[in-house]
Amino acid sequence: MTVPYRRALTAGLSALLLVATAASTSPASAASPASAAGRQDFAWEIGTWRSTVRVLAEPLSDSADTWLQFAGTSTVRPLLDGRANVLEFAVSGPNGRIDALNMRLYEPQAQRWSLTFVNMRDGLLTPAVYGGFHDDRGEFYGDDQLGGHPIKVRFLISRPTPDEARFEQAFSADGGTTWETNWLAVDRRIRR
Repeated sequence: MTVPYRRALTAGLSALLLVATAASTSPASAASPASAAGRQDFAWEIGTWRSTVRVLAEPLSDSADTWLQFAGTSTVRPLLDGRANVLEFAVSGPNGRIDALNMRLYEPQAQRWSLTFVNMRDGLLTPAVYGGFHDDRGEFYGDDQLGGHPIKVRFLISRPTPDEARFEQAFSADGGTTWETNWLAVDRRIRR
């Protein structure tokens, strides 16, 4: 890379950063107190957790009795002053290993979160689920495909205690009339 090109790139990035910073601090884009409060919905989860996971081997099939067991850790890190966070997930068991990321972004205008999972096996993003927390319970919904067929996805988060969290994913093949749970995770905080 030549020095003039590097200077032009640096100047361009600096200008972009100034425009983005000015836009994010202008009165027109300032979040209302209600929408700003929602961006702290995941603040309780920042840190490292011991994860135990049960995964339905073949969701929405006739063999709904085979569950796979995994254990490992998940680590949640804040980004952008609480407006986003990322969860790194690594578990393993007799049937293999699951490595994944969950990117979460807060949308102040809609007062909701989007959760997008990254499958490290194929490097693809899943369609996001959208929602938020009400009375310490998170509910998120979205659309996806399974085996080439459209499905609904529901992701629930609950906190029985401050140091324990439960995550449940379910699919629906009938537009949300019935749900089949296919992912159950219990996380317990690791104190350092």
